[in-house]
Amino acid sequence: MEEAMSELERPRILVVDDDDDIRACLQEVLEHNQFRVTAAASVSQALHCIDKESFDVLLSDMQMPGAGDGFTVVSAMHHAHPDAVTLMFTGYPELKEAMNAILSQADGILIKPLAPAALVEKIRAKLKDRGAREVTSIERVAAILERDTPATIAEWLERVNSEEELTCVKLSQQERMGHLPKLLEELVHRLRVPRSLGNKQVSEAAVNHGKVRQEQGYTIPMIVEESRVLQVSIFHTLQRNLSVVDFSLLLTDVMTIADEVDSQLKQTLTSFMAQSAKAGTETTSHAANPMPDLRPS
Repeated sequence: MEEAMSELERPRILVVDDDDDIRACLQEVLEHNQFRVTAAASVSQALHCIDKESFDVLLSDMQMPGAGDGFTVVSAMHHAHPDAVTLMFTGYPELKEAMNAILSQADGILIKPLAPAALVEKIRAKLKDRGAREVTSIERVAAILERDTPATIAEWLERVNSEEELTCVKLSQQERMGHLPKLLEELVHRLRVPRSLGNKQVSEAAVNHGKVRQEQGYTIPMIVEESRVLQVSIFHTLQRNLSVVDFSLLLTDVMTIADEVDSQLKQTLTSFMAQSAKAGTETTSHAANPMPDLRPS
């Protein structure tokens, strides 16, 4: 029979699940096995507990309603209590094959239903080995995009050069991609200094890009297509960095990227059309007011 632990010797575990029955069952099983259990029914409750208490283990559902998910809780636990064991569980076993990147941030993925004996054994094994865990560097999306800006631009250029629709206008490499460093710099700034979706700010790079593309002979469909290619290249950059990306804010950052790129595209097109209208007005003006005949009569 296992020797009883004193209250202070019992590991502290935070259980997070929005299902009342599962949460109560887990709490009963874990307390019976000499864990001190704090239970939270939502991400916000879990974050409050993490802020106010210390824990040895986190056991969190991956999918939960409302703002945030299991990744949000894992990230908060890592920041507040870096030595804590973090375990997530899911009711979707087909996800287990796609968990390699996630495992860089959590210590394990468990599949529901959780067999009590196996669960307790898993937690104790992780607690025993936590001192030997490999520390993985986690990066925000902004840092990844800033670091990999040259690679993102190179991929964009390669994709663009393979599309006849975009290469029908003959340009040098610099003329074709010279706008991208500034656009990506503005995107990284937007990720680091967030504002609400739809809250537009003037993008000088996008406005100038529209003027230049009009002068170069682009069409509106061509501008839309190169913007689509930019989003593909950005998301491919994130895909290459899944092993280090901070999942806690990934969804928010992806929405911000889509919003910012669309905002830049709108400003580019507005500038493009204004430049077209200006060029048309100047042409009409010249036609209506030809140079006077200065020859002597």
